[in-house]
Amino acid sequence: MSTTVYQNIARAVSDHGVTTMFGLMGDANLFMVDSFVREQKGAFVPAAHEGSSVLMALAYTHVAGKVGVATVTHGPGLTNCMTALTEGARGHIPMVLLAGDTPSANPRHLQSIDQREVIKATGAGFEQMRTPETVTMDVARAFYRAQVERRPIVLNMPADYMWQEASYTAQKLDVFTAPGGVAEGDILDQAIGMIASARRPLILAGAGAISAREQLIKLADRLEAPLATTLKAKGLFNDHPYNIAIFGTLSTPAAYDLIAQSDCIICFGTSLHAFTTDQGKLMKDKRIVQIDVEPTAIGGSLHPDAALVADAALTAETILYWLDEAEITPSGFTRELDVKTLTDHPIAADKTAAGCINYIHALQRLEDALPKDRLLVTDGGRFMTESWVRISVNDPASFVATTNFGSIGIGLQEAIGAGVAAPERPVVLFTGDGGFMMGGINEFNTAVRLGLDLIVIVANDSAYGAEHIQFLDRKMDPGLSEFHWPSFADTATSLGGQGFEVTSNEELEAALTALETRSKPILIELRLDPLDVPRMRI
Repeated sequence: MSTTVYQNIARAVSDHGVTTMFGLMGDANLFMVDSFVREQKGAFVPAAHEGSSVLMALAYTHVAGKVGVATVTHGPGLTNCMTALTEGARGHIPMVLLAGDTPSANPRHLQSIDQREVIKATGAGFEQMRTPETVTMDVARAFYRAQVERRPIVLNMPADYMWQEASYTAQKLDVFTAPGGVAEGDILDQAIGMIASARRPLILAGAGAISAREQLIKLADRLEAPLATTLKAKGLFNDHPYNIAIFGTLSTPAAYDLIAQSDCIICFGTSLHAFTTDQGKLMKDKRIVQIDVEPTAIGGSLHPDAALVADAALTAETILYWLDEAEITPSGFTRELDVKTLTDHPIAADKTAAGCINYIHALQRLEDALPKDRLLVTDGGRFMTESWVRISVNDPASFVATTNFGSIGIGLQEAIGAGVAAPERPVVLFTGDGGFMMGGINEFNTAVRLGLDLIVIVANDSAYGAEHIQFLDRKMDPGLSEFHWPSFADTATSLGGQGFEVTSNEELEAALTALETRSKPILIELRLDPLDVPRMRI
């Protein structure tokens, strides 16, 4: 029995276990979306902007642990997704974007563009829907590639296929999910020798080692080595007695000094970019052992003394085995540590102007008052580094940092995706005034329509903060970086949520009290003094 191509696409997506699709409908994808909802009983989350739907799907992937799916129409519908696709590609996030394309029979269509070339520029992958008869295999290829290549894959769907008919044959390609290689050979011997001889070893875990928590802790305990994480692995070693938290420019001054004193850094699942290593300063005069299942992650910023292309958990177990076999004595490094001093971030003197609230004080109160089971999402901007180090999460899956492309204005969209992935948990978003105006304001009502448990904290210093600092550093007038926005609190209320403007500690306490009885998305606007916001720590 033959069915239409749009029905076959919807069914094939559903056959891959997809129950939620984000998107914005146009003439090249609306019938497929209708079939997904009405015939496949899926949920469709309509965004206000095409790029938002991709961002929502990216966060859904991170929180739900399965491939997120979005759909947009052709031409400008796809070009509106370029920043979002680049964010996903740089972050190695698997998702599938079902993108309509203009009718192949009409090359002069008003919205026609070479969509393959657009996608190539973002770093995402491109999969062409070849014929009406190959639809299910083309969908299967897109899902397979997303998981294996760990990046967004765009399935290009010509609009003139949609009402053609073809038979349906279910297709699904198995993905190799076993752990990667086991470390072996001379380089493993060299790595173990470096680790065994270290007097002050330290273990660093990145996003690629999140599943190896237990093995890394066993190795750290055996070595008597402190544990640290990159930003993306934030929360991985919570409650471990020798967890010094985030490694690099986000470390406390005491932890930074400790890292500088270490003589061997054993790095699991991290590419060691410039922020992690502080432009290489933290890796100077010490042995570096780098373990990653992805060969391209090794040697990008600095070349390690020993590089193992292998699975993090299996390698940690292998190193531990040989340390025991050789009866290597523990380093004793952790016996010297006062962890309390290593994790306390300093607080500068309060110089906040009248009519504003001190940001660090607000963060301290928010850390105590926000729901403990929160999902934390952060947008880009000057405010973000302090929120990273002062607002905790339960584990790395509960933290979404939208920092892979250095963009602002994409946080609220990812907060919505996180909330859809885990509707039973509250989502907390930290965003700046510029970022909220750029991309948050057009999706706040989407969160209202969805009834999400969302708490938005807007750090409003009435300026583009990074630019404001640069003007001041060069003793120039920062006026061009300053803005007089409308009231974000009033805007949130008019969009169907509940807004609070905070200019004093008393108003902050009132807003925090309101969190306890919230029934709709809440926005707390922190009015900040642009001259008193801490500098970014990157």
